[in-house]
Amino acid sequence: MTQPRIFHSADHFQPADGDPIRVVITESPDAAVVAWHVRPGQTIAAHVHPQGQDTWTILSGCGQYRVDADGRTETIRQGDVVVATTGQVHGVFNDSDEPLVFISVVSPADAGYHPL
Repeated sequence: MTQPRIFHSADHFQPADGDPIRVVITESPDAAVVAWHVRPGQTIAAHVHPQGQDTWTILSGCGQYRVDADGRTETIRQGDVVVATTGQVHGVFNDSDEPLVFISVVSPADAGYHPL
């Protein structure tokens, strides 16, 4: 049986109180595709993937994207593609009044995860 190749992202976003929920849309050894819905005031804590890259495509909203271990941030918004290569610190704080909604592609899927 063939695996699906087309996914409707809106079916996967799960708003939540507390921490944002990471919802895996699909996964193979090559990559994990993840849906994120980050409510105003929520944070995805700063972290690194020691053996791979994390690429975000921002579908709606905006937030403060963590770009280094010193806590420096840059604004990301709808239409941006944000890349954290192997070992680069990243995370986000939604400082806006609207949800930050994006798709993350971690490649390879076993890139690892280490919080700061």
